[in-house]
Amino acid sequence: MTYDPTTANPLFGNPLKTRTDIETALRDLFEPLLPYFSEGNARVRLDGAGAHFDRAAADLEGFARPLWGLTPLAAGGGAFDHWERYRQGLANGTDPDHPEYWGTVNGIDQRQVELAAIGFTLKMLPHLVWDPLPQKAKDNLANYLKHARKFDYAPNNWKFFRILVDLGLDEVGVEFDRTYTEQFLGELEEFYIADGWYRDGNVRRLDHYIPFAMHFYGLIYAKLKTGDDERVANYKARAERFAQDIQHWFDEDGGTLAFGRSLTYRFACGGFWGALAFADLEALPWGVIKGHYLRHLRWWSKLPIAHGNGVLSVGYGYPNLFMSENYNSGGSPYWALKAFLPLALPADHPFWSAEEVEADFTDDPVPLKHPGMVMQHTAGNVVALSCGQENFMMREGTEKYAKFVYSSRYGFSVETDERNFKQGAFDGALAFSDDGLHYRVREHNVSAQIAGTTLYSRWKPFGDVTVDTWLIPSGDWHVRVHRINTPRALSTIEGGFAIARADLNADKYVDAPAMGFASSETDVSVILDLTGQRAGRAHKALPNSNLIVSKTILPQLLGEVPAGETVFVTAAMAQPVGAAADHALANPPVAPNIADLDALFAKDGIDVSAVGVELS
Repeated sequence: MTYDPTTANPLFGNPLKTRTDIETALRDLFEPLLPYFSEGNARVRLDGAGAHFDRAAADLEGFARPLWGLTPLAAGGGAFDHWERYRQGLANGTDPDHPEYWGTVNGIDQRQVELAAIGFTLKMLPHLVWDPLPQKAKDNLANYLKHARKFDYAPNNWKFFRILVDLGLDEVGVEFDRTYTEQFLGELEEFYIADGWYRDGNVRRLDHYIPFAMHFYGLIYAKLKTGDDERVANYKARAERFAQDIQHWFDEDGGTLAFGRSLTYRFACGGFWGALAFADLEALPWGVIKGHYLRHLRWWSKLPIAHGNGVLSVGYGYPNLFMSENYNSGGSPYWALKAFLPLALPADHPFWSAEEVEADFTDDPVPLKHPGMVMQHTAGNVVALSCGQENFMMREGTEKYAKFVYSSRYGFSVETDERNFKQGAFDGALAFSDDGLHYRVREHNVSAQIAGTTLYSRWKPFGDVTVDTWLIPSGDWHVRVHRINTPRALSTIEGGFAIARADLNADKYVDAPAMGFASSETDVSVILDLTGQRAGRAHKALPNSNLIVSKTILPQLLGEVPAGETVFVTAAMAQPVGAAADHALANPPVAPNIADLDALFAKDGIDVSAVGVELS
C-alpha cells in the first residue's frame, strides 16, 4: 500500500451495500469541498490546474457539479446542511454587480454545461433553492438561464443541457421561448442509430457518453416531463434495449471498460444504472440493476482517486494529468456524482428493496455491432476487442479509441513520449517506426466490419503502408492477425496487457523468442507470436502512462517488416494469478487461416455503425 486510503479515497471502508451507505458516501465525497467555497459561495476552486475555458467557468463547474448528487439526496428526504450556501451562490453568481458573478454567456460556453445541474435542481427542489430567494435574486437567476439558453450549444449531448434548464424554468413558472426546446429535442433524434445506441454527435465513436449522458439525461426527461408521452416512451424503450448491451461493458467485480474520453468522471459510468431506477424502468431485473450499480461503486472505493485532502483528482485510478482532456478543470471529476441519482427514490422503491444479484456473465463472446466490439468476460475483467473508432480532437485520442483491445481490470496506457519508439507501451496496439524514433499506430480506419464474433479493419499507419487486421476471441485469449503491405522496411512493437509492477523488481518476467511474459503477485500477462517471427520482451512502461496503476510491466513482441507483404499472428491474454491463468497458459490458441478470414468477411461482413458516419 503506497498511499493512505483513508485520505486518498473518501469511499474507502464504506461497504456500499445499502441506501444508507450510499448517502454516507455522497456526504463523504462532498465534505472535502467545503473549505474551497468562495466567500460569497458562488465559486469553488479546487486547484490551480487549468482547462480551455476561463477560471470563472471552472469555478462554476466546482460549484454546480456536486448538485448532481446533492439534489437527489434532498429529493429523497436526505439531510444536507448547506442549502443556504447554495442559495447564496446562485444569487451571487448570477448577479452582474457581484464580484463572484459567473460571467455572461455569449456563445457556446462551458457555463451552459454546468447550468444543466442548476436546471435539474430547480425542477426537483424549488422549495429549497428558488422559493426562499428574494425577488431580485430570482430575477437574476431566471435572466441568466434564459440568456444562456438563447445561444447554440455544442452539437452533441450538450443539447440536453438546454432541455434540463427548461425543465427547471418551467417548474418555477418562468416564461421562455419553447421553440428552442423543441429544436434541440428534434436534433437529438438525429443522433440515434438503433438498438438503443446513439452517437454523441456527428463523430466516429461510441463511448461512455452514450450511457452517462445521452441515456442519463433522456431518462431524467422521461421521469420528469409531462405531456410528451411519445418521446418519453421512446427514451424508455431505447434505454431498455441498451441495457442488454451495455451490461457487457462491466465486469463481475463492478469495473467498467476503460475506453474513450472523459474517464476522469469515474463512477458516472454507473449513472446509467441509477437512471434506470430513477425512471422506474426495470430494463433488467431490479436485483441485477442494483448489483451492477453497487459493485461499480465498490470497485472505485479501493483506488487512490483523491488527493490527500479528500478532493477527487483529475485522473482515473490515481491522479494523472497525462490522460486528462483539455476541458478538465479541478471540479470536472465531480460529474461522478451523477451516480447518486437513485437517492431521489424512497427506501421502499423496488430498486432499493431488491436483493442484490451477483453478475452472471457467460464465457461466450458477445458481439456489439454498433460500437464495433466483441466483449469477453473473464475472471474479474471484461475485455473489448475493438474495430477501431477514432478521435482526433482529444488529447491521446488514438490511445483512447483506436487500440485493438481494451479492458476493465488492466485499463490502457497513453503514450507519454512521442519521440521514444523503443520505450512506448503500445498495449493493445501495433506500432510502426521508419526511423527508430517516431512511431505510428492505428488512428483511422479505411474500413471496419464485424462478422459474427470476428472484427476486421483496414488502416494505414503511413500513406504508403496498408494493414489489414482481424481480431478473434479465443477463450481466455484473443488472436490478432495483421497483413502488412509496405514498400519499405519498418520496425514494429506490439503490446499485450499492462499489469501492475511491484517495487524492487519483485515481478517475474521472461524475454524469449516469440513470447513476452510478465507475472506479479496478482496477475499474469503474456503475448505470443504464433508464427515465430518476432522476439518477446517484458517491458517496464514509463510511469503514469497506464490509467489504473502508475507503474506497469507488459509483454511485447519486437520485429522487423521487410518491403512487401508480411503476416503477423499474435495471441494475448491477461488473468489474475490462479488455476484459470495456468490453464490458459497451457492451452494457447492456434493461428487461423487468413484465407478463411477473407472468405468470412466477403460473405458475412457488415459495416460497424461507430465508423459509418461521413464527417463534414
